Amino acid sequence: MNNKITVAAIIVLISMGCNQEKNIEISSQSFTERELAICKDSKCPEVTINYVEVFGDDEISEKINTKIRNFIFSSLLMGEDTIPTAKSIEEAATNFIETYNADKAQFPDMAGEYFAEISVNEIFSSEEHLCFELRQYLFTGGAHGYGTTSFLNIDPKTGEELTSKELFKNSKEFTAFAEKKFRSEQNIAKDQSINENGFWFENDTFYLPESVGFTQDSLIFVYNQYDIASYADGPIELKIAMKEAEPFLSID
Repeated sequence: MNNKITVAAIIVLISMGCNQEKNIEISSQSFTERELAICKDSKCPEVTINYVEVFGDDEISEKINTKIRNFIFSSLLMGEDTIPTAKSIEEAATNFIETYNADKAQFPDMAGEYFAEISVNEIFSSEEHLCFELRQYLFTGGAHGYGTTSFLNIDPKTGEELTSKELFKNSKEFTAFAEKKFRSEQNIAKDQSINENGFWFENDTFYLPESVGFTQDSLIFVYNQYDIASYADGPIELKIAMKEAEPFLSID
């Protein structure tokens, strides 16, 4: 990809047995619509993508990079399609811009110009675990844009995604613990409905978001807009100190 800017590199040492080590290099990259041929001679919607790319062991790095690219492709997907067909970031961005151009031609009085901001950042690394924060914010018409934050947890020895069962010893026990923290932060008494303050938990039952973020100091859970509350309430974040979470974790 032309004009990619390598901002930083992090070396993660992965023990592969028999004292062998393989290095994975995590390098920050960037991409904007200005790199596209379609935007050389005409004004295009802004597309800003800051992400990481993994180098080193070919099999492991390709597994991780595929997951990262799929997030970017899905974020730029427009229309009724639910499965991205793009094979590169350039193609996904071009499709996004061509969709805007088609919509603008059909609705010339359409207010506002589409834009997309996407980021993938490494926020935690150890020999057993990598955690990436995935953010996207798009405006594609209407009253306001919409963004999400999620997390991707990876086993750096295999490149595979770590499941909840692999991260936590007992998800049910941890969820009960997290509910106590949530109620305390939101001033909801134990004997009150979890939806007492206007939340939208289905069946009046507390649950955690599908993904969890790991940092050196804490676990991060983000309920995106419309997950459990209105758009106006914004994202709702629950942080749990790592020291409190450690008894529930299966990994270091």
